[in-house]
Amino acid sequence: MSYMKKIIIASALLACSILSYAQSTPALIPQPEVVNLQTGSYALNAQSRIEATGGKEAFRIAELLAAQLRPVTGYGLPVANGLTKTIKANLISLELNNKEDAALGKEGYSLQVNNKGVFIKANQPAGLFYGIQTLLQLFPKEMAGKSLVKRTSWNLTAVSISDKPRFGWRGLMLDCSRHFWTKAEVKEFIDNMSKYKYNLLHWHLTDDQGWRIEIKSLPKLTEVGAWRVDKTGTFGTFSNPTPDEPKTYGGFYTQEDIKEVIQYAADRFVNILPEVDVPGHSSAAIASYPQLANFPEGVRVNSGEKLMNWMGGGKFTAIYDNSLNPAGEYTYEFLDKVFTEVAALFPFDYIHMGGDECAKNFWEKSDAVKELMQKENLKDMHEVQSYFVKRVSKIISAKGKKTIGWDEILEGGLASNAAVMSWRGVKGGLEAIKQGHEVVMSPNTNAYIDFMQGDASIEPPVYSSLRLKTAYEFEPVPADADPKLVKGGQANLWCEQIYNTRHMQYMVWPRAFAISESLWSPKEKKNWNNFVSRTEAHFGRLDEAQIKYAPSMYDPIIKPAYDTTSKELKVDLSTEVEGLDIYYSWDNSFPDRYYPKYTQTLVAPKDASTLKLITYRGKQVTGRMMVIPVADLQKRGTKK
Repeated sequence: MSYMKKIIIASALLACSILSYAQSTPALIPQPEVVNLQTGSYALNAQSRIEATGGKEAFRIAELLAAQLRPVTGYGLPVANGLTKTIKANLISLELNNKEDAALGKEGYSLQVNNKGVFIKANQPAGLFYGIQTLLQLFPKEMAGKSLVKRTSWNLTAVSISDKPRFGWRGLMLDCSRHFWTKAEVKEFIDNMSKYKYNLLHWHLTDDQGWRIEIKSLPKLTEVGAWRVDKTGTFGTFSNPTPDEPKTYGGFYTQEDIKEVIQYAADRFVNILPEVDVPGHSSAAIASYPQLANFPEGVRVNSGEKLMNWMGGGKFTAIYDNSLNPAGEYTYEFLDKVFTEVAALFPFDYIHMGGDECAKNFWEKSDAVKELMQKENLKDMHEVQSYFVKRVSKIISAKGKKTIGWDEILEGGLASNAAVMSWRGVKGGLEAIKQGHEVVMSPNTNAYIDFMQGDASIEPPVYSSLRLKTAYEFEPVPADADPKLVKGGQANLWCEQIYNTRHMQYMVWPRAFAISESLWSPKEKKNWNNFVSRTEAHFGRLDEAQIKYAPSMYDPIIKPAYDTTSKELKVDLSTEVEGLDIYYSWDNSFPDRYYPKYTQTLVAPKDASTLKLITYRGKQVTGRMMVIPVADLQKRGTKK
């Protein structure tokens, strides 16, 4: 055999080996720090067992794993103390390290699959919990379901994994004010987020549309503030409620409910950050206790009717006074009662005080505020809000908690011990870091998962868009920022336009996959195309779990350009996922893969009224049928 032939054969074998490796590499989200495939496999079967070493917490986590495996496999999977002298084969072993492994930290784990079983080790119980989340993803997709699947065994490829998170703050925010989620729905949300290694639920409990937490010393907050007129449609455009319309929509969590949810989350290593949003966003509080506002006349629990005038450039005014009076001592007495009870309920170190989008037009009219400014030598309304923030921070500190708020709390100066959650891009976070404050990054540019996920023609209407690829580009540590001051990040789910849990799921997944990977995985391991293939695999797992998700990543990106002089409409199309073909029609019929395929800029026929689009991967439909009136494309493509 010639030397050249040997080289060719060796290269072919190497290529096959690489292809085989790529095909069998497990589709894990978030991507672990180190994954090495091994030779061999392990088969979970009816004789398999689970062993836990390390005390009650290790045993409890083993029972959580068994509770997921038993209904699907039908196996008994007994859980036993790992210290017993049994043969270490055909088992899943969970073990807390006697001697700490510095490479794993507090939340890391190692996972080995070989022909004897599965062996997960960690320094802390949280690491064992995250190890079992990875293990569950190693099983076939059917393991994500809840119904019995008849198999003689469940095979796992041999693998060695060493893993730990990049950040300690890995959050999802759930807005329970705009639409109320029951205790059971919040628990389900916690279940699903913890599967992807999120460890913090930011619970948005108060806003203009409802006060959701029982405060026993202020009973009207839930008697009045938790209820509003029930409306359906496009939130923010509803007609004003009439006095005789019944306030039947709403609900709240009793303090016993809160304790139950906190424990449920803690069992899954999720902390809960409570948010009481002040001084703006306070219609529900003011409707309950009118003395909180400068001008309480006409204030009501908002039912989705227009509340603010948005002028662009970050400027806005309130239609009625939805901000607490910063000059009234009653305001601070009220907040002292609220935060006393909130601090006693929630064990987490921080309380979120909101601080965002505070309309100041009614403050500007207030004689009391003018007197406060003169007394405290406050130059403008930003300094008035700073005065308020600092007083609230002192109240929260007096309860043994730390303050965190949206980046507006920086305006006018911030208390030294407060942390900042940067939502208006990363600018607020960078400014906070320069001032020495800790920050949590949740920029609307990458992490607002209430935004539309694709083209406005097919998505439920929201004022902005965030595609999956942009979410995946989230980087919590901006350039020139001190990484030691970045606690981590989170995705935010505002629920104005979210009326039910199926749509909630649609908005969360798969974009929460992207944010999870940005917060857990090493920065250098992120790869968009690889993430797409893993996301597609997890769509199958979500199907098995009966969880809804958005297929928006398959839909075309549409960029129209309209010349108002020549009346010519041009349309450029692209996809964020590689390997897709776009087919189109202008003639009102429904295109499939036998229609014209997009290869270059489209020019709309003179009399066409509708553009229809669909995407395929080979012979398989991937995207949804998109129907877009030409008039809409002309409007969108006109330069302003």
